[in-house]
Amino acid sequence: MARAITANRKATVGAALLLFFILIAAFPGVIAHDDPNAQVYTRLLGVSSRHLLGTTALGQDMFAQLVYGTRPVLLIAFGVGLLATVVAMLIGVAAAYLGGAWDGTLNVLTDVLLVIPLFPLLIIIGSYLHGAGTSVMIAVIALTGWSYTARQLRAQALSLRNRDFLNAAKVRGERALYVICVEIIPTMTSLLVAAFLTNALYAVLFSSSLQFIGLGDPNVISWGTMLYWAENNEAFQVAPLWIIAPGLCIIALGAAFALLNYAFDEIGNPALRSVRSMRTTRARAVTPSDEDVARRRPRVKRTG
Repeated sequence: MARAITANRKATVGAALLLFFILIAAFPGVIAHDDPNAQVYTRLLGVSSRHLLGTTALGQDMFAQLVYGTRPVLLIAFGVGLLATVVAMLIGVAAAYLGGAWDGTLNVLTDVLLVIPLFPLLIIIGSYLHGAGTSVMIAVIALTGWSYTARQLRAQALSLRNRDFLNAAKVRGERALYVICVEIIPTMTSLLVAAFLTNALYAVLFSSSLQFIGLGDPNVISWGTMLYWAENNEAFQVAPLWIIAPGLCIIALGAAFALLNYAFDEIGNPALRSVRSMRTTRARAVTPSDEDVARRRPRVKRTG
């Protein structure tokens, strides 16, 4: 995995951006020394050495809010990405391998969720769960957004259903759960990684959008709630950084997941690799190493 990330420029940039946000989320108190909820400063101060992004209309330090708001966004991204991928993996692979009534029932459930537009569905659910916290938002987005990934994994599992190693497992008398978890799923690693990154990307966008329109918990400091309070206080006229800073962070984090996703597509699918990278790979395969040259070099006996 490390070799694949360092060998691809998109993966390197995406991993660097993601690592940057992870470090901010892990150690927010080291970077920002102010309380993000404290309304103790003069309102709408400009950029200064004391307040790197200024203050909000409520007298809060904007830089502290931006730093402390990173952790809830990453928790939602990784939580939704992991939960939605696991649910889609189990449903999609089980439907393809078991077939029959199982396949028909799980396909109907998947098709129903595919037909319903996801974001309006989230708005309806969020209106009933007004003020939902981080854990509730993770569960809602994950349990409504796994259908597309399940369809992809089902198609991949159908192409593997009649392979020799699966027939051998059936002959050995292995259970269906063992075949699904041990034989089929490990062969879909690259697709699962891409599905996780895609689900994490959409989780960032959906959660920030729900919080922006007021369907999240306004007391939780995150980038989406910063946009919500900025919009309510007409920040474009009085404090534009209140909108620009969290918006740029959402774009940067989304770009990190997107770049990693594109990179893993190129790594897993040789047809998507650039001509230059394929030539470099061929040249490395053809060009002998220094050890091979030294091994092939004839030895000369020394005479006394």
